[in-house]
Amino acid sequence: MKLERYSFGMGDRFLHQGVAQLQAIVNAKKAGVDVTPVWNKSNREHDIVGTEPASLREEADSAVKALDWKGSYRVDADHINLGNVDRFIHCSDFFTIDVGDAIGQAAPEPDIASFVQRHSRFIGELEIPGAGSFNVTAESLEKVARTFLKAVQQAGVIYRYIETQRDAGFIPEVSMDETENPQTPLEMFFILAMISDEGIRAQTIAPKFTGRFNKGVDYVGDIRQFTQEFNDDLAAIAFAVSEFGLPGNLKLSVHSGSDKFSIYQPIREALQRTGAGIHIKTAGTTWLEELIGLAEAGGEGLTIAKEVYARSLEKMDALCAPYATVIDIDAGQLPSADDVNGWTGEQYARALRHNLADPLYNLHLRQLLHVGYKVAAQMGERYYGALQEFEPSVSRNVTKNLWERHLKPLFID
Repeated sequence: MKLERYSFGMGDRFLHQGVAQLQAIVNAKKAGVDVTPVWNKSNREHDIVGTEPASLREEADSAVKALDWKGSYRVDADHINLGNVDRFIHCSDFFTIDVGDAIGQAAPEPDIASFVQRHSRFIGELEIPGAGSFNVTAESLEKVARTFLKAVQQAGVIYRYIETQRDAGFIPEVSMDETENPQTPLEMFFILAMISDEGIRAQTIAPKFTGRFNKGVDYVGDIRQFTQEFNDDLAAIAFAVSEFGLPGNLKLSVHSGSDKFSIYQPIREALQRTGAGIHIKTAGTTWLEELIGLAEAGGEGLTIAKEVYARSLEKMDALCAPYATVIDIDAGQLPSADDVNGWTGEQYARALRHNLADPLYNLHLRQLLHVGYKVAAQMGERYYGALQEFEPSVSRNVTKNLWERHLKPLFID
């Protein structure tokens, strides 16, 4: 099973926007760019909303049928580990293997020594075309192994387990983005050596980049540094593919946390320059567009949107706790529930919609609502019923957001 050059991971918390999401991909194809849609939903999200992974497969299949989509599409078991992968085995064909927690834990000493010996041919001056020259020593090899080898071994265990449970093929991704420090090009090169040693036929790898990838808002950091790291990673991957016999379509995966608009231009320029591929995950963008659509619809839709905000404000600490490392909310910048209750649908939509040029846009409100989907889930049929009743307003926002704010800047404009 092979993943195409461009793929786009779309989160859908409540499984109602598959057609609207796929329409954005259709728009890209009409514009001359083939992008493979990948529907993703994590184990945590399934638990919070009260759904099973098979429901995401059903949503994807239904959307593909509704729009008569003839291209490839995938369903991602997002951020799985050995403890929860069984839920996803038979309904997913893309597995994001998350080993971030094991980074920094030392592998057994004999395994470290074996890795150093196995790759001792690289000791000396190593040129990674496009990324520069690096001095490799036995000590530096050992340091990389002590930091990353156990994590990759863990990925290998999960990968081989998936292999034993699936008759059909699957697309593996190794995720290392949820860690403190970005990987250097040299570290990336030797991480890929470890992945090859483990027999993992990885098709995407998600590294850590410098800067903040907070949920639902733009990138916070030095764009020039990100651009350098992104290009260095592309170079390290290309070199590793040739050196270690990894799949030729191996590509970077950027776990954007949604809406990292300011890094889209350097990503697009790098892809055009190198011919490389990319996998982008948009996380909870769709959930926020649902709220915007409900607010703009007015009536009960606006009432629900306001209630979601009020309850999210009440439960802010509990909602934010699981996402503490990927949100920065200044409570002093949040409007009161009373203030929001007095807003029109347009005011609510403008405060939430990710438009930096709009003076009403509030990134703190946006981050809070991003993690507040549990509140909507607790509304149950009332929320789902509103999505159906106000579907034209919701779907219009979902499609426009993915097409105009994500796909066009990444691949077209």
